[in-house]
Amino acid sequence: MQIAQPFVFEDGDEPMAGAELASVPVSVLSDRPRIRAELVDQLLEAGLLLRQADPLDRLLSDEAFVLGDIVVIDIPAPGAEFLAALARLDARAAQSGTQLVVSTKVEAIDAVFGAMDCCDVQFLIDPSPAEYALAIGAALARLPGRSVHELAREDQLALVRLTEQVHSLARKLGGMPMEVEAPDQLRSPSFAYMAFPSTESPRGSEGKRAERKLPSASLLREMIRQRQLRASFFEGELFADPAWDMLLDLTAARAEGNEVCVSSLCIASGVPATTALRWIGQMTEAGLFERLPDPADRRRAIIRLSQSAQDAMCAYFARVGPSVVAI
Repeated sequence: MQIAQPFVFEDGDEPMAGAELASVPVSVLSDRPRIRAELVDQLLEAGLLLRQADPLDRLLSDEAFVLGDIVVIDIPAPGAEFLAALARLDARAAQSGTQLVVSTKVEAIDAVFGAMDCCDVQFLIDPSPAEYALAIGAALARLPGRSVHELAREDQLALVRLTEQVHSLARKLGGMPMEVEAPDQLRSPSFAYMAFPSTESPRGSEGKRAERKLPSASLLREMIRQRQLRASFFEGELFADPAWDMLLDLTAARAEGNEVCVSSLCIASGVPATTALRWIGQMTEAGLFERLPDPADRRRAIIRLSQSAQDAMCAYFARVGPSVVAI
């Protein structure tokens, strides 16, 4: 496939020649022609450089090929061979700094998530064009040695175009205007937000840690049930609090001695799977969650509370005491 050149973007009286646009190269891999074509159109409209747009078999080829700085993969139902290929690509991206955006189905997220644990992959579940645009924009800002303010001028333009695509799609779908942010609007973590790892233990001395215990699993599950009950009477989005819902679910699982897979935690979050995966990533970066291989199936991953998060939950329940049933 020939490399497509980005279009020329004119700014005022100083048009920029296409040859002067050192735009970021992007690779697209998908077996679905429609999805592949839509992604290509979206990338070119944003002014990015298309390095290749090929079927997934390219991942299995013995032929060496040069990846773009950003790789977008649509892989709804991967078999064992493709999962192994994703693991190799993940390791390669971790060394090179390549940004990976991987779209899959909710039924496959445990396998795909478990196969890719080396680099900071953005996982999407049945994404809309707007979600693709946001993920590509975030990948552009995350490239090694770059921040949004340090991006080259042409790459800043690409970010602007991607943002405009999201605004346009939101208007077409009749969504809320995205230009104005209400101060009380509920939001998930933005793609540009990067959590800082937690370096401090919960307030209180180490000596008190042994005195703190988690409440019973039955009480925790009752709290979760009460929180979910609200959606029977009101719109569920009014109470969207995925971080707390996931903390409660993992705390209950710890009290029960059970493990929690990624798909189960997404369900517990009460938000769309793509949003839940973004929260899981941010809370892992913040040191609240730990990602571990599933003892029952090393190809999958489980999520646990970190020790510092467990200590914090113990301290919280110790503080609220008898009022713990309040949600």
